[in-house]
Amino acid sequence: MPFLKKVWYITWKDIRSEFRTKETMTSMLIFALLVLVIFSFAFNPTPTETKRIFPGIIWVGFFFAGVLGLNRSFARERENDCLAGLMLAPVDRSAIYFGKVLGNSLFMLVVELVTLPVFIVFFDYSVRGSLVALGLIFLLGTFGFVAVGTFLSALATNTRTSEILLPIILFPIIIPVVIAVVQATASIFAGASWSAATLLWVKVLVAYDVIFLVVPFLLFEYLLEV
Repeated sequence: MPFLKKVWYITWKDIRSEFRTKETMTSMLIFALLVLVIFSFAFNPTPTETKRIFPGIIWVGFFFAGVLGLNRSFARERENDCLAGLMLAPVDRSAIYFGKVLGNSLFMLVVELVTLPVFIVFFDYSVRGSLVALGLIFLLGTFGFVAVGTFLSALATNTRTSEILLPIILFPIIIPVVIAVVQATASIFAGASWSAATLLWVKVLVAYDVIFLVVPFLLFEYLLEV
């Protein structure tokens, strides 16, 4: 069976499971919208201040909502020893990792696609940059966050306090992603879509994504044996 087909089977399993329960998407959407409501009512910034803080606000909502999804990623596999069943399946262990990364990325991108327009409306913000560049930044930032988060979610899933442990070990590692996506998003929203500064942050995101996709790929099989 081709490797990509195995990855898709793992992803499709998670998608079907989410369609039945709707636990992950619902909790992520509610959390992101709660962040939006809290920030929108906590202060009434001027248009200048909104331009400065808006990129940070949206990514705070996306990343914290993403943590909820990552916590559920392997929690459902822990029930009834489903993870052991996946490990016994005739597939490469790395296919489990890539399937989970793809599924988590799809869930998070859907949340971002739904909530970003709501953020823009609530803060009366206007996007002046290229939507293509913005989409690229969202893809790179989300993928980098999920690639690391999926690996650490598998690491923390066997602990009693996995919901608490995951954010503690995840956020220090994704600091480069947080800085890069916020700075790049701010540049794009300001109209400098393909400026030198934006391209620099894109290169940072690409380098981060490659590094933190290869490293978990090499270590994931050993992680499952722990």
